[in-house]
Amino acid sequence: MKYDFETMPDRRGKDAVAWDAIGTPGGPAGPKEGFDAIPMWVADMNFAVCPAIQEAIIRRVQHPAFGYFDLSQAYFDAVIRWQSTHNGVAGLEKKHIGYENGVLGGVISTLNVLCSRGDNVLVQSPTYVGFTHALENSGYNIVLNPMKRDEQGIWRLDYEDMEQKIIDNHIHATIFCNPHNPCGRVWTPEEIARAMDIFEKHQVWVVSDEIWSDLLLNGHRHIPVQSVSEYARQHTAAFYAPSKTFNLAGLVGSYHIIYNDWLRDRQAKEASLPFYNAMNVLSMHALTGAYSPEGEEWVRQLLETLSGNINFACDFIQEHFSGVSLQKPEGTYMLFLQCEEWCRAHGKTQEELLKAGTDVGVAWQSGKMFNDPWGIRMNLALPLHRVKEAFERLDKYVF
Repeated sequence: MKYDFETMPDRRGKDAVAWDAIGTPGGPAGPKEGFDAIPMWVADMNFAVCPAIQEAIIRRVQHPAFGYFDLSQAYFDAVIRWQSTHNGVAGLEKKHIGYENGVLGGVISTLNVLCSRGDNVLVQSPTYVGFTHALENSGYNIVLNPMKRDEQGIWRLDYEDMEQKIIDNHIHATIFCNPHNPCGRVWTPEEIARAMDIFEKHQVWVVSDEIWSDLLLNGHRHIPVQSVSEYARQHTAAFYAPSKTFNLAGLVGSYHIIYNDWLRDRQAKEASLPFYNAMNVLSMHALTGAYSPEGEEWVRQLLETLSGNINFACDFIQEHFSGVSLQKPEGTYMLFLQCEEWCRAHGKTQEELLKAGTDVGVAWQSGKMFNDPWGIRMNLALPLHRVKEAFERLDKYVF
């Protein structure tokens, strides 16, 4: 490979929560003596970033002024080109693209336009913990639409429950996660269209988190929610960012695509009210470096690496961890283990299982914060030899 996905940078003391919070009240327990920590909890990657990103930032830093600025035409051109190349998006214009400090902030700004504080908002569960915190902190009530696993173990939307919850709770807006975190589903056009038919029937607006849309495993393809129908195009605010794809969360910066003129104007006004929803100039240059031809090549090799890690882990679990099940992720770099059968068979609680893993250095994450009392989430965005080490420890000392 041209790029190095076999070396894990030492991020200790380098502003990395995934490393520095291990063993603190805000993170997983630290390992027992004799084991080093393998960070598999926070959803960022343990790979060096694409060189084009560093080069773009360095070029800008060499100019000794950092005053007020506007988003460049190069920024908008990069987003339009990336969306066309990777998602088949046609007709995207500069006016449809808006900046957000983060996806969650954009989600709340959009809901503030569409809803009143105290309104009910529909969310599928298991649920990304960021949605839970953002909605509760902003005064919205969460109505869960639990997904189900079919006979093959694949997570499916429960459309009947979805529609009934919309009717019973007077739902006017929903959050849709595409690809889904933490379950790893990459929704098909048919699945999205069926959900959108229900939303159209009941005039529900959609806030679509598509931050994972570039991280597609084993040949899966992302379908933008806005692409499945005219209602979807006009009644969806979609949120993207280079942060997951290129490991840029520390630079801050995401963007939305909104085609509906009324919603776009109102959302922009809502987002502008605190005067702090503004891009960092280095974040702008990071995106243009990321969304470059070199960035595209880097992502292709990243996806080969992530697919290999996922394939190894799922095969290992099936062979070695009787009583633990999961759907093989189609997107993201996260595993979501279902551990109830194993825990009950061994008389263990989920907390005891988690502790057994962290004791031997596997810093993984409880599924309870995702509304799954028996789930465990694991980040596989690290070199394969470290993934193998983690699973060998789990096999030898835990399962």
